[in-house]
Amino acid sequence: MRAVNEGAHEGADEALPTPLLEGSVRLEDGAVLLLDRRVFPHEVSWVVARSDAEVADAMRAMVTQSTGPIFAALAGLALTARQHADGAPQEVVAAVRRAGALLAGARPTNNSVGDAVRAVLGVLEGERDGAAVAALVEREAQGQARYFRRRCTLLGQHAAALLEDGALLLTHCWMDMYLIEFVRAAHAAGKRFRYVATETRPYLQGARLTAHTLAEMGQEVTLVTDGMAAAVLSPYSALGRVDALVTAADRVSMDGHVFNKVGTLGAAVAAHAFDVPYYVLIQAPDPLSPTAGDVVVEQRDGAEVLSVQGVRTASPLVARGYYPAFDVTPPRYVTRIVTDRGAYAAEGVSRYFDDDGDGDEDVGGAG
Repeated sequence: MRAVNEGAHEGADEALPTPLLEGSVRLEDGAVLLLDRRVFPHEVSWVVARSDAEVADAMRAMVTQSTGPIFAALAGLALTARQHADGAPQEVVAAVRRAGALLAGARPTNNSVGDAVRAVLGVLEGERDGAAVAALVEREAQGQARYFRRRCTLLGQHAAALLEDGALLLTHCWMDMYLIEFVRAAHAAGKRFRYVATETRPYLQGARLTAHTLAEMGQEVTLVTDGMAAAVLSPYSALGRVDALVTAADRVSMDGHVFNKVGTLGAAVAAHAFDVPYYVLIQAPDPLSPTAGDVVVEQRDGAEVLSVQGVRTASPLVARGYYPAFDVTPPRYVTRIVTDRGAYAAEGVSRYFDDDGDGDEDVGGAG
């Protein structure tokens, strides 16, 4: 990997502001509170979910998305365990397992939710007291949340090391904790990047979440519409040469296919056409998805594309829309997949589970 930049920016030792979205899921007495990302930042409103079913409903309704559902699912498991702590241990176990199935299935394309849920369910053996089972579930849920955050930190460090100080980056949709830790890692290394964010129809995550959080953290960001991605990546862009396309992924199959917010594929193809490297950020490929054909791509109600934030934008004569929530980018359009163990060529990302955690040896020359 490239060496850390020695010419640190003034103020690089100072902590960056903490973005509000970092703490967007809270477990409180009797409820999980979820910052409503559908209306943020125009409104700071919290949805109160008093059961695992209500947490799952909030996830499906896009109250939270990106890495938010991971923390929501873990909080939902802890809430369920608390609510059944007075029962027999087998009753607590059964309730938590039901909650796990419900929460993991709420947004099926993102495998990190299922991974976190399975990790908690894996400790549900051997306790003789319902309260002890509930306490164990809550401790494990908290531990998994901390573990996920630590891996985001490592991921951000590996990604920031690939890019030179001053790089202009195009991103698509909201990378959540990946983006926050990426910005922090760059700052710690004395680097400062410039960002171009797509608006991300129809929920405008890029306009409301990505651009807002980057600005909140003191970063330079320019907002564009989704349809401008190819133009921004072209050598004729007035914004200047884009040094890399950088996105998160909801899932990466073991054969290197990338599942991310719909629109990613078009940007990746354009980046490939204009010789702009494309870096994908994800903690790990999914060992339960050998090929792209093993992944369920969520299909949302097509009516969602007819409106933006509750305001209809399509003609009243148009009654049909189409909205696959994610698209699939083949590995040939991906320069590197950056994980918490380092960066890998997309076709060889399955090595993540075989090597010593150093990623590809030649990654410093990627792109």
